[in-house]
Amino acid sequence: MTLIDVSVMTFDRPEAWQWLVQFCILATALLLGNVLRTKVPFLNKSLLPSALLGGLLLLIFKQFPNSRELINKPMMEIVTYHALGLGFVALALKNNKIESKSTPMKVIETGALTASTYVIQGIIGLIVSIIFFLVGKKLFYAAGLLLPMGFGQGPGQALNFGKIFTGWASQQGIDFPGADFGLSIAATGFIVGSVVGVIYMNILRRKGVLSRKKIADAQVNKLEDYEGEGEIPDAESIDKLSVQICMVLFVYFLVYLFTNWIQGMELGKFGTNTLKPMLWGFNFLLGTLFAIFFKWVLGRFKKARLMSREYINNYMLNRISGFCFDIMIVAGTAAINFEELGKFVLPFAIIVTLGSIATFFYVLIISKHLYPDYKYEGFFSMFGMLTGTASNGMILLREIDPKFETPAANNLVLQSLAAIVLGFPVLLLLGIAPQSLHSAWITLAILVVFWVALTIFMLRTKIFKRKKKDE
Repeated sequence: MTLIDVSVMTFDRPEAWQWLVQFCILATALLLGNVLRTKVPFLNKSLLPSALLGGLLLLIFKQFPNSRELINKPMMEIVTYHALGLGFVALALKNNKIESKSTPMKVIETGALTASTYVIQGIIGLIVSIIFFLVGKKLFYAAGLLLPMGFGQGPGQALNFGKIFTGWASQQGIDFPGADFGLSIAATGFIVGSVVGVIYMNILRRKGVLSRKKIADAQVNKLEDYEGEGEIPDAESIDKLSVQICMVLFVYFLVYLFTNWIQGMELGKFGTNTLKPMLWGFNFLLGTLFAIFFKWVLGRFKKARLMSREYINNYMLNRISGFCFDIMIVAGTAAINFEELGKFVLPFAIIVTLGSIATFFYVLIISKHLYPDYKYEGFFSMFGMLTGTASNGMILLREIDPKFETPAANNLVLQSLAAIVLGFPVLLLLGIAPQSLHSAWITLAILVVFWVALTIFMLRTKIFKRKKKDE
């Protein structure tokens, strides 16, 4: 192990400031975005998140000469990746009273909605890419399967499977920049999830379905929101906020240790090519699981009287998750790069357009059935996640449910495991479809059958109720 020679360290070098400067840029953009939303009337009425405005400002700034050297794209991607995981850990650590409203069946149904949306995105993307391959456009026939990876899973999975697809395409003499194609889909989905969601919010507001006064009133905190019964003091030997941050970071550190441990295991060809890279992309899922386990351990300590005070503070954890999601949406927007599409612009545009339309109407229809008491909260949270990333869903949800008073936030957090279990066949098919055009056709047929089965499961009460009435 090599020790760092502290005597030669200096702080007048750019490297010592590089990371901090990036965070300063993100903070400045977020503040400017908030000023714009507050002071510009049409932006204030639009429900456009301040974080998205800040990201768009950085996106515009990047178009000026030499400005891209100031905004470091790899660092923005890293911040986006970790902010998602940390935000989900903070949410999962909460002792949330509304968790009881997220019944096990509702969580499973939400997971089914996630998985079925992945499937319908895969169907649409695969159909378009096969058509373009057959008409001689030389688009890789399995390229469309990157749509659910980019929209549903985000940049990490889009990048991982994009590289895998590039390898399969090169074996068949096809030049396909899978990583760039997948990342561009993820970037576009990020915008679609925010912008389309905001436009639909405005439509509902004009119709009187959503009330701005209701939203404003809900953003006023009450005394009981700040501190629960039996909690540790605000400032003792350690500040209460410091405790919350340390717990979040400790749980996230466990995620790293576990994932790194799995990387060193011998899991065969499938495990090496699919499972191992997939785990890094599911940092938010593992964070949720470890946070739930950590919270359970604290509960055991209290029952065994090894711990007498309550260390978890919901208000502060909400603020931590809110900060993470705000920073994530700024950094994620700033990292967008559409320059690598080249000759694939037309099929790319068709895939993301059709995918966005299908996702919007499918999620809207299913949400009205699954969440009759909070259909719009359920829709915006799921649509944001299933077109962009989970942060899109949270940001949209915060606009109409700022305190996460409905079960929508918990559904979004807790459904991840059910979605992975139900969507696992899709991940398997991602390793089969690229092997040949024949395999792609078989994959398409299986996806259609799987989508029908999941949709029937979610609409089963409505379908069987009709049958009983007919009888």
